[in-house]
Amino acid sequence: MKRLNVAFFMLLAAANVTSAHDEYRSRADKHAPAGLMGDHLHAPGEWMVEYKYMNMYMDGNRAGTQRLSDSEAINFGATSNPVTNRMASPNNMTHEMHMVHIMRGMTEDITLYAMVMLPSITMDHTRGPMNPAGGGPGSLFTTHNSGFGDTTIGALIGLYTDSNDDVILNLGGSLPTGDIFRTTSIPSGGMMEQPMPYPMRLGSGTFNARPGITWKHYFDFGSFGTQFQTDLPIGRNYRGYSVSDEFRLNNWYSQLITDNFTTSIRVENLWRTNYDGADPMSPDSMISTNVESFRGGYTLNLGLGAAALVRGHLLNVEFVPMLHQDLNGIQLETDWSIVSSWSKSF
Repeated sequence: MKRLNVAFFMLLAAANVTSAHDEYRSRADKHAPAGLMGDHLHAPGEWMVEYKYMNMYMDGNRAGTQRLSDSEAINFGATSNPVTNRMASPNNMTHEMHMVHIMRGMTEDITLYAMVMLPSITMDHTRGPMNPAGGGPGSLFTTHNSGFGDTTIGALIGLYTDSNDDVILNLGGSLPTGDIFRTTSIPSGGMMEQPMPYPMRLGSGTFNARPGITWKHYFDFGSFGTQFQTDLPIGRNYRGYSVSDEFRLNNWYSQLITDNFTTSIRVENLWRTNYDGADPMSPDSMISTNVESFRGGYTLNLGLGAAALVRGHLLNVEFVPMLHQDLNGIQLETDWSIVSSWSKSF
């Protein structure tokens, strides 16, 4: 009889752990804030479909931590090393991204995922003093590029789980499906064709490794998590360069208002290296966005978000203002971004 009682209480304890595990992961904070991915697993045979929209706005140039006016950016480019912005200087940029994300649970500990991205990039410029179309105040132009970006695929692997904690390894990567070489004659007023500068290209042109790891902890009235995510190009693309190595460290806290509604706060540290190599048809003197040594730097962002679970549909939104930037050379500074998503599991 004693052995039966011990077995009964062990089964009861296991059932309570399973119940708490399922309860925590069925609330509105079951996913990380909208700006993050790769943070959760799905049960075997379960699918998830997600549409995510991101809009990032960049306005004004920055050298290191110093904010520059449009005229200062052109003049600063004349004395920088390398000399740049002789043909044009960027003023602001809007980078929109539409993403379709599919996940499927294969086992209790393995979830596969794929994501297709469609970027739309618009950049405003001021013509510089060496531009054949003429420079000076009021000589403005706009360029635009859109289409398919790089495709992301990968596997999420559960390393550890209990009623309150999940530790998940992200073994992801990206495929070079985005176009990296389109030309335009708009900057010169139709006088010459030139490639789009680096920030306006739709992909990296390389296979990229994207390993990462996430830890999430749930409790009765909320959750918190930390994630380290990387994006590492493998070799150089057919244009002779590779994009930045990227390292992101995120920490967030989600506060439940009800089981179906949560708010969140997130702090993001982002490090990027300069580009390696160079596109031979993108001379540095034309514009600062052509300069490979002007692509790296550090950014500190704050994320303010909310999520609602409505009849099995998860609606997630986050506003992300920039707190601090220290950029290599002259670059457009990031002012803010907004991310929203809808997802459904079945």
